[in-house]
Amino acid sequence: MSQGANSDKSSRMRVLGVPVDRVDMRQAISRLEEMLDQPGLSHIVTPNPEIIVNAGKDPVLRDIIEKAELVVPDGIGLVYASKILGWPLHERVTGIDFLNMALSVLEQRGKSIYLLGSRPGADGEAGTAEKAAKAMQKAFPGLKVAGTYHGYFGAEEEAAIVDEINRSGADFLCVALGAPKQEKFISRHRNELKVSVAIGVGGSLDVYAGNVKRAPAFYREHGLEWLYRLKQEPSRYRRMLALPAFMLKVLGSRVGGKM
Repeated sequence: MSQGANSDKSSRMRVLGVPVDRVDMRQAISRLEEMLDQPGLSHIVTPNPEIIVNAGKDPVLRDIIEKAELVVPDGIGLVYASKILGWPLHERVTGIDFLNMALSVLEQRGKSIYLLGSRPGADGEAGTAEKAAKAMQKAFPGLKVAGTYHGYFGAEEEAAIVDEINRSGADFLCVALGAPKQEKFISRHRNELKVSVAIGVGGSLDVYAGNVKRAPAFYREHGLEWLYRLKQEPSRYRRMLALPAFMLKVLGSRVGGKM
């Protein structure tokens, strides 16, 4: 465990053996505020059913989630699973909603953010991270953006990128490399990074940048964002199969007495 804010392990449940904190949005943000005042780096992970299933097959990813200071339940599938397992979650805490609340906290407290990941710009245009940064500052005028860097880099460049993040003085690091690459990047460099909090944000920067349209309120409120994404990107159907496979595994674990 890092020197960052410690997780309250007593509040954790396990889904297919992977830990998930039983927190709602208010509690998750409260934990974030504590982390910003703690020494060392605190790692926040936002697993959905697909990540939970992958963690069952990837011991490195599972260990990263195990050691994370906060594991928020991102995805309606985890809420359903928690009810089946007899440990009902208060609510789902979607990664992008959590990030939006985090930006408000950072603005209020004068903390800075660094955005790492997504596509670089072409022909002199701003990259996704830069566009997302501008959109964030438009929504939160007092937000300090310490820097941005695209996600198309090789292993040999990582040391220089970590050094740049550290020199920026950022307090909060968003890594948008997709799971589990983003979680592994944070874990690999957690002893070198000088930020207070690091989180993998998946495709959230694409949403802020306007590259991807978020599901309308009706879909979000009814846990149907996956359906909206499938309608927008039919090619994602293979990934969508992870949800029914996840639920079958959860039912099997319940019947077999393994949580």
